[in-house]
Formats: sequence, C-alpha cells, structure tokens
Amino acid sequence: MPPPPAAALFASPDDVEAAFYEALQRGDLDALMALWADDDEVVCVHPGGGGRLVGPAAIRASFEAIFASSGIPVMPEQVHRLQQMGSAVHHLVERIEVLSPEGRQVGWVVATNVYVKTGRGWRIVAHHASPAEPQEPAEPLRHDAPNTLH
Repeated sequence: MPPPPAAALFASPDDVEAAFYEALQRGDLDALMALWADDDEVVCVHPGGGGRLVGPAAIRASFEAIFASSGIPVMPEQVHRLQQMGSAVHHLVERIEVLSPEGRQVGWVVATNVYVKTGRGWRIVAHHASPAEPQEPAEPLRHDAPNTLH
C-alpha cells in the first residue's frame, strides 16, 4: 500500500471545503483524512445516525465503511459562512443524487462544517450532518428577532 498523500496547505476554509466534497465524491479516504486537524477532539456526526464520532481513528473507520461501496454523490449548496481570525463555520445544504431502478432520486442533508487555521493551513475540526426534508430546503429565513436561540 502506498503511503498516504502529504497534506496540502489550504489557504482558506473554502479550499478545504472544496477538497472535502471532492474526496467524498471520489471515496478517497486518505485525501479526506488529510483535511482534518491533528487533534484528538475532532468530531463527526453522520446524517444516518450512529452517534458522535470523536477522534481521527473513529472518523476514519466510519468513512472507510461508507466508502466500501463507493464515493458519495454529494454537492454542497446554499453555503453560508461565518469567519473570524482563526476559525470559520459553514452551514450548508448537501444535495445527494443517486440513480435507482425508479430513476434519479435526490436527498437533502443540512450540514455544518467547522474549520480552524493551524500551522499547516486551514483544517476541519467538525462535520455535523442531519437529514433534511424530502424536498430541497429553502434558503434560511432572516429577520430581526430577539436574542432567542430556540
């Protein structure tokens, strides 16, 4: 087995995010794992459940199982960004399109990706995905509301 590819130096959270979704589409486990921060507290929550995965080993094992059949035909859409000096949060909609005997089917997932700037450039520290409604989610509503979270 060849050694894993050297991690690239990503200049922005958008660069890491593009590489993340490309790796998901190709089912490239080594490329995907090279995007995560070197931290035992990185976390991933998949839309199919199974709980919270903490640490690179748990995340790698989960994606290895997912990629056993193929990559994931996922496209990021409706990306909204919040960036500070050394961190960024992207909340978005993932469009997953598959062909089945019934024809083309589209599924939707709502995701949040969290990035931090490290000595090796920007890296992922969290990916949290949840199933969405069967139809395409609308753009988020924006309004001036009291400071209420729920």
